[in-house]
Amino acid sequence: MKQRLSHKVVLSSTCALLITACGSNSANNSPNNTPDTTNTSNTVPIGIAVAQTSNVALLGQEQVAGVKIAEKYFNEKGGINGTPIKLVFQDTSGDEAGAINAFQNLINKDKVVGIVGPTLSQQAFSANPVAERAKVPVVGPSNTANGIPEIGDYVARVSVPVSIVAPNAVKAALKQNPNIKKVAVFFAQNDAFSKSETEIFQKTVKDQGLELATVQKFQTTDTDFQSQATNAINLNPDLVIISGLAADGGNLVRQLRELGYKGLIVGGNGMNTSNVFSVCKALCDGVLIAQAYSPEHPGEINAAFRKAYVDQFKKEPPQFSAQAFAAVQVYVDALKALDNQSKVNTLQLPQLRTELNKQILAGKYNTPLGEISFTPIGEVVQKDFYVAQIKMEKDGIQGRFTFLK
Repeated sequence: MKQRLSHKVVLSSTCALLITACGSNSANNSPNNTPDTTNTSNTVPIGIAVAQTSNVALLGQEQVAGVKIAEKYFNEKGGINGTPIKLVFQDTSGDEAGAINAFQNLINKDKVVGIVGPTLSQQAFSANPVAERAKVPVVGPSNTANGIPEIGDYVARVSVPVSIVAPNAVKAALKQNPNIKKVAVFFAQNDAFSKSETEIFQKTVKDQGLELATVQKFQTTDTDFQSQATNAINLNPDLVIISGLAADGGNLVRQLRELGYKGLIVGGNGMNTSNVFSVCKALCDGVLIAQAYSPEHPGEINAAFRKAYVDQFKKEPPQFSAQAFAAVQVYVDALKALDNQSKVNTLQLPQLRTELNKQILAGKYNTPLGEISFTPIGEVVQKDFYVAQIKMEKDGIQGRFTFLK
């Protein structure tokens, strides 16, 4: 069981904190290959292990945007009681090996105090044990499969489990069309999250008294879904539910529409990104996706995050960016609280990581997602959830998530 924060922190006798960002955060490892000009001699390094390449990069790019906004925002507010944070990036790519390598580099080479990542639940099941063995805190920004916090004492997440969020989209579809009877389900069988999410969707379908007409499997690397789509359409479903990622999920939506399917479509969390617009274009219109974040959520910090995102990207911030921002905020707020008890620059790195992990689990955080906290095992506690529907412009290129009442 994960431990709660003790009220006293034992100081190290040697006062040898390793608060230095390391050489691996060079132009080659920074997003967009931008040179790193920040003074790293007196900073707190936080690792960012997300997918900057591969088909998963459509999600990882949004996470990079969120953490970069967080870095600027919190450093402008004084960082960790006067000491700036420094994000250290490692690309996980889209597979387990990439995530493991990124975690090992951040822990052993970059000497980070903790890690935000990885992008996929599939990667988390492989990479998080690396951090657990090294006793390095991990805050998952987008890992929503069942069983993530249970990986270990040093694993937490700001992403609400799919079992809480996913059913909302099916209920929204039934509200739009109460005559739904038959449902076709698609899921990526090579992705741990998609397999976890589809189980929730299928249970919800049955709980709502609907007929599960067919379950079609695919791979996240697939581009041709003609066979699966045709099989499903031949059964005349009233609703299609897709658990996949942005590229494969978007292509599946497009091919379903091209083959003549006209009913409602529910997309899973892996499709919860505006990057899907460029994949299915005008045919994305109408897709329903449950949300753990709304740009309209009240609160000063969300207003600041939303403004910064819109100013930079000229569109509303997506959930993946907001959750990534929140993950960095958890580290900042926890480090500040820890520093108020005992200056973190007096702690050796192993002790700092351990005490930081305890503080993360003990804290409450007012984030763009709303107020969140953690259970003793690292599960996020959040109360506000939403459902959005994609609305594409007439040009078939621009689109937006419209939040349903």
